[in-house]
Amino acid sequence: MDRQAQFEALVAVLKAGCESAEQFTLSYDAEASDFIRFNHGQVRQAGHVQQASVSLKLIHDGRHADLSLTLADDPTEDRLRLEQALRQLRETLPLLPVDPYLLPNTEAWSTESWQTTPLPESSSVVAQISEMARGLDLVGIYAAGPIYRGFASSWGALGWHQANSFNFDWSLFHANGQAVKANYAGLHWDSAAFVRQFEQAREQLQYLGLPAITLAPGQYRAYLAPAALDEIMSMLAWGGFSAQAIASKQSPLQRLYDGEARLSPLVSLDEHVSGSLSPAFSGEGYPRRDLGLISAGQAGERLVDSSSAAEYQLPANGANGGEWPSALSMAAGELAQEEILQQLGTGLYIGNLWYLNFSDQPAARMTGMTRFATFWVEDGRISAPVNTMRFDDSAYSMLGDQLEALTRERELILSTSTYEQRQTSSTRLPGALIKRLTLTL
Repeated sequence: MDRQAQFEALVAVLKAGCESAEQFTLSYDAEASDFIRFNHGQVRQAGHVQQASVSLKLIHDGRHADLSLTLADDPTEDRLRLEQALRQLRETLPLLPVDPYLLPNTEAWSTESWQTTPLPESSSVVAQISEMARGLDLVGIYAAGPIYRGFASSWGALGWHQANSFNFDWSLFHANGQAVKANYAGLHWDSAAFVRQFEQAREQLQYLGLPAITLAPGQYRAYLAPAALDEIMSMLAWGGFSAQAIASKQSPLQRLYDGEARLSPLVSLDEHVSGSLSPAFSGEGYPRRDLGLISAGQAGERLVDSSSAAEYQLPANGANGGEWPSALSMAAGELAQEEILQQLGTGLYIGNLWYLNFSDQPAARMTGMTRFATFWVEDGRISAPVNTMRFDDSAYSMLGDQLEALTRERELILSTSTYEQRQTSSTRLPGALIKRLTLTL
């Protein structure tokens, strides 16, 4: 099915059906995805999902109402459903109060983005995974295919975004029940890159067979792999860059944005929409651009959706309704991948963190557990796996005065969420070498 043609046909239905004083916005989401589950290194479930849905907002006299519906991929049926939705919203609007924070984008704009590098046939990917996993207890899921996003409004906005992507999220289990967790994702499948990622996981799996040790609470030199750093960044993204959270003094990075604290000069963070899996427009109809959130450790721009723009008199910059980053990118450092263990010397190699939460949000202090491939390193060599430990530390320490280096290589981490549909959010992160990380138990 031509998804763009389907979307544009629905836009035409709304333009014809709206009354003169009514305005509308229409968001479109679709995918054609292969989902393949592995267990014990073999395919246990394989399926293909095609789905499309729209979210319609009708606006009149300061009031607005929303309705979402799943499309049937039948032009006649979809037109009838959309016309019925329009009538239903029209009847609902008089019952609603005026929204003082309603600030739709009334400018006309047009953009198209096509990231259509062909993905390999899923059968060939499965063959490579199965060959690499021979003799191993591999558990994982491979999801791949095109994702489509569209937006249109009665003011003349029209956006289209299509991107092919894949995401293989897997774990290798040792006979003792311990596991190494790994991920390979992107817009272009590179067999050599996948082999390197897999071999690193296989090597770490061998170390899990050594007797595990438990460390005493205290401060330890540590290396955070990109997947572990991603968990920390996910916590900071929870209101950290939100205009609403900053204005209401609820951001975990409040002290940074108030100028009372700073991070290491090594830390630069962007909302890097260009070339990412995320569309260059929001579901509210605002074009998106790259934003410099943190520059050399100092606060920069913030994410502003339409309601924050209306409430705090700020220019909207295409943030989503929760003002979360969806294409977060951290600048690389100078530490080479092959030198990580040598530069770590003696300390912790942390592959993943788990179950994070804030222990002191105003101080950007968070706590969580080590899990999956955490090792004790002695004189630049892995000597033992480390039993699960709890850390409790502040971003102003981990990414501030205790940050020693970031790696040259960065890892693209795509959202593994498939709740309702595959997501377009991503992070691109290096690994981080930290002088002191606090373990509490």
